Amino acid sequence: MNLPQSEQFPHDPDRLPPARRRRARRLLAPLEADERAAFLDELAHLTSPTFDFFLFSLLSGLVLSMGLLLDTPALILLGALLAPFMAPAVGISFGVVTGSVRSFAQNFIGLVIGSLMVFAAGFLVGLITLVWHPNELSQMHLHAQISWPNFIVLAVGAILTSAAMVHRERSASLPSVALAYQLYIPLTIAGFGLSSGIPNLFPDGLVIFALHLSWAALLGALTFAILGFRPLTIFGYTLGAAVALIGVLIVIGISGAGAVLGAQVGLPTPVPSSTPTLTPIPPTPTSTLTPVPPSSTPTSTVTATLTPQPSPTLSPTPTPVYAYINASSGNPPGAKIRTEPGGTVIRTYLNNTLVIVFPDTVEQDGLIWAHVKIVEDNTEGWIVQSLLLVATPAPVW
Repeated sequence: MNLPQSEQFPHDPDRLPPARRRRARRLLAPLEADERAAFLDELAHLTSPTFDFFLFSLLSGLVLSMGLLLDTPALILLGALLAPFMAPAVGISFGVVTGSVRSFAQNFIGLVIGSLMVFAAGFLVGLITLVWHPNELSQMHLHAQISWPNFIVLAVGAILTSAAMVHRERSASLPSVALAYQLYIPLTIAGFGLSSGIPNLFPDGLVIFALHLSWAALLGALTFAILGFRPLTIFGYTLGAAVALIGVLIVIGISGAGAVLGAQVGLPTPVPSSTPTLTPIPPTPTSTLTPVPPSSTPTSTVTATLTPQPSPTLSPTPTPVYAYINASSGNPPGAKIRTEPGGTVIRTYLNNTLVIVFPDTVEQDGLIWAHVKIVEDNTEGWIVQSLLLVATPAPVW
């Protein structure tokens, strides 16, 4: 007697019988072995990177870089919309939760190649700063810092994108945009900072990218696990634990328990309050006149009296006046150094930048301009006096 052959199911779950197709889409009920194999093969195929993924990664990186350079949020949003569907990021989570070495390696390598293209786009746009210095880079400095709102957007994007890949009747495009926004912007900033030499951009962007990628993979794997997927081998549990450990270690390093904090990577720069230093003024010597008593003689005698000459007054050596830039507006706050009062902008400096204040000042259009020199790069120019916090007192202030 011949045994009945097991029923073969196509790789496309939409071609399964209606009852089993509903079970495959829910994934909260256990699938049979053949159903599970067909569904996993189809999901692994959907998460594999394609040529379009690499092409649109490069295009998205260029638009994001220009938006950050011009400090235009609209271009930054356009760059995120042009980003490809982040299937490889979901594929990493899928490889973690199923313990598939091939799926994990394929999607990880594909995501690394796409990320390198985004990094290269930021590097190329950063070369523009060698011939043109932008006045404001507030959006770039804002996204080069760790923030809870960005982490919440990352979590929502990773969870919804993973869930939408399982329930394919729901569109995963919108949550994928949120995931690309949190992964590609830090990479663009890192490449831009490397070529432009602007501080607090590289390697801050790379650290934030590593943190976001590890937690996106972990949250995606947890989403797959909740929807019914479990590791088939011990490698799945080991890989999931390794990803979780990497994410926790990066969080600990940024929170202050590692060398990352010492370099202030990915953290807002604290603005210390300057304490005025009192400089003692040496006393000025004064001459004292001694009166000559009259002599009581019966006859008038003319006596020559020497007139005392005052001794010269010693002039103390002027103490250099140091000040900090202390502007209350801007994001991040800072001030502009100009070639002359009200003239062309030389460069923008952040708060807490140390300057030397010269004694000459100019009043123009109701503003008092101070002549200063930046200590760190010897740039000399003019700045509005009210934007300076003086560390040593000066007679004219």
